[in-house]
Formats: sequence, structure tokens, C-alpha cells
Amino acid sequence: MGKFITFEGPEGAGKTTVLELLMKELTEANSDIVFTREPGGILIAEKIRDVILNKDHIEMDSRTEALLYAAARRQHLVEKVIPAINSGRNVFCDRFIDSSLAYQGYARGLGIDEVHSINEFAINGVMPDLTFYFKIDPKIGLERIAASSEREKNRLDLEDLTFHQKVQEGYEKVIERYPERIVIINAEKSIEEVVAEVKQVLKENQLI
Repeated sequence: MGKFITFEGPEGAGKTTVLELLMKELTEANSDIVFTREPGGILIAEKIRDVILNKDHIEMDSRTEALLYAAARRQHLVEKVIPAINSGRNVFCDRFIDSSLAYQGYARGLGIDEVHSINEFAINGVMPDLTFYFKIDPKIGLERIAASSEREKNRLDLEDLTFHQKVQEGYEKVIERYPERIVIINAEKSIEEVVAEVKQVLKENQLI
């Protein structure tokens, strides 16, 4: 059985960049690792992603948003993540259930327990073996987004600083729930330092 490793954090934390660098390095080393993302990773989930993150969909209800994330998550799991793990491959995923708990459960005010219930149905017991949380001041994260011409700008980027501060608070609540699997990474360090720290943890856990 392979392992399921997730990468979490607020907007602008740099987790996607870290994953891209890891993918380049580890793929070159012929590591048997699957890199993927949420929402997305497979055709159906990518289509749902387009609906969720489209900047024109500002009318989207918070519960609709939470349900769409859960739907994309389910399809991604059964079509890509679970088969890879069952074949003995490790899966590195950009976001998973913790994002829903922090964003929709806490920041949107739907309730962490309520959003967890929606996702329990979707994931059917599948949880990460290890999660990296990229911790960064929300203001710094938003400044990074504004300064980047390459980053995908989406509907969540249009939210104000208060929302992103709530996301951070939500993640702190999630960390309190799952301290045994979540490793906190200081994402305000240089990208080289962050990658090195992540690689060290992966090596300690015999994941690379």
C-alpha cells in the first residue's frame, strides 16, 4: 500500500510551487510518486474546479461550494488516488479535506463538524497519512498573489483580508483536531528552505 500525503495552506503560501519543484526533482529521480491536486486531478473534478473557482460565479452559495468540493473530492479519490495507493504508489496531493474544513467550515461559517459530515460521505474513511501545513501571515500571502503574474487568479482571491484571516484561524482549529498527522512548515522562509524542510520530513518518514 502506498501513502497519501497532502499539502495544505492559505492562498499564497507557496505549497503549489513546492509541489512543482518536488515533482521535477523526484520525477527525474524516477520516484514512483503520483502528483495531483484538488479540486481537480482528473477530468470530471477539473470541470467542477472550473465551476467553483470561476470569478464570474460570485453568486455561489456557501453550501453549494462545499458540496461541489466534496463531489470533486469523491471522484478524484475513486478514479485516481485510491487506485494509485492500492498499487503501492505514494500520492502527493495539493489540498484535501482540511481545506474544506478551514475554508467552508470555518471561514464561510458553515461549521467544521457540518462540513466534515459532508466529506465523511465523500471520502468513505480515506484520510491522509501525513499533511504539510504551510503557515503564512494572510497579508503576506495576498501580497505574493498580487505580485505574481503567473499564478492562477481565482474566485477565492477576490475575498478580502478578513476572510483569509478566518481561513488561517480555521486551519488552526483543524491542526488541533489532527496534530498527529499535520506538520507545520514556516512558509515565510525562502522557497529553497521550505523545499529542504519538506524533503527532510519526507525522508524521515521514508516517503522519498
